[in-house]
Amino acid sequence: MAAKEIVQEYYRSGALHNPQIMATYIHKDFNLEWYSTKGYFEADRDDILALAGELAKSYVTSYVHIKQIISEGNIVSVRYTHHVTTIENPQEDMILGHFMVIWEVKHDKLFKAHLMSHPG
Repeated sequence: MAAKEIVQEYYRSGALHNPQIMATYIHKDFNLEWYSTKGYFEADRDDILALAGELAKSYVTSYVHIKQIISEGNIVSVRYTHHVTTIENPQEDMILGHFMVIWEVKHDKLFKAHLMSHPG
């Protein structure tokens, strides 16, 4: 499967909100470098799976609206908005944040991510 297809499937799968699904996409040696308005954050596979678990506890639904996706070989860049609904108000869709990520795919898994985000 092409790297772009793997990344698209990852976002369609609901993995951001489900650690069990996410685990099927994330390489065992995964590394994330995340630059946000709060500063720099680095995470490994266990950290990102824990984050997905926290999102699952905090939000009823979670989905991504991809605005742009570009690929070259095993590198895929994605610009997207992450939407969620809360437990308190499941009818109201809210923007969790705007993201730009550059993925490196290795052995058909998400291996490295360089992420920048801004709150919604």
